[in-house]
Amino acid sequence: MNEHSQGGGLIIFATFLFGIVLSQMPLPEFIGWARPEWMAMILIYWVIALPQSVGVGSAFVAGIVLDVIRGSVLGANALALVFVAYFAAMLHRRMRVFPIWQQSLLVMVLIGANQLILHWVQALVGYTGDSLLFLLPALVSAFFWPLMFLILRRVRRTFYVS
Repeated sequence: MNEHSQGGGLIIFATFLFGIVLSQMPLPEFIGWARPEWMAMILIYWVIALPQSVGVGSAFVAGIVLDVIRGSVLGANALALVFVAYFAAMLHRRMRVFPIWQQSLLVMVLIGANQLILHWVQALVGYTGDSLLFLLPALVSAFFWPLMFLILRRVRRTFYVS
């Protein structure tokens, strides 16, 4: 193993930690529904960039940590992120060759599925809403995907993560 790639796991961990911080930053209530799913976007990036290093196991751990920090039903985010990681891993070769706007559309679908799973789990335990606003983060995340992709690619290349 060369000296540049030894810190790759630490860099990936740091990006997930940054995603947790972004997901917990307070926002005004009127835009709270539109918070992008930072953890899911970071997970999607690392799964398509390094499927041999980041996958379903990483998604499960990140989801459990997110459940504990958010105080949500234990396993809800884990289940949703495992679903996202599985399908991102299945599609990683295709996603790599897609132009960024097509990647954004696929990210919107994956995060929309993430939101549907979270909403379904919340409905099982009795916390439901009557509107479709819970899908808004999928649209906002698709909007932020090109920026997230470019930042994480720069981080991966700067620190020689492979």
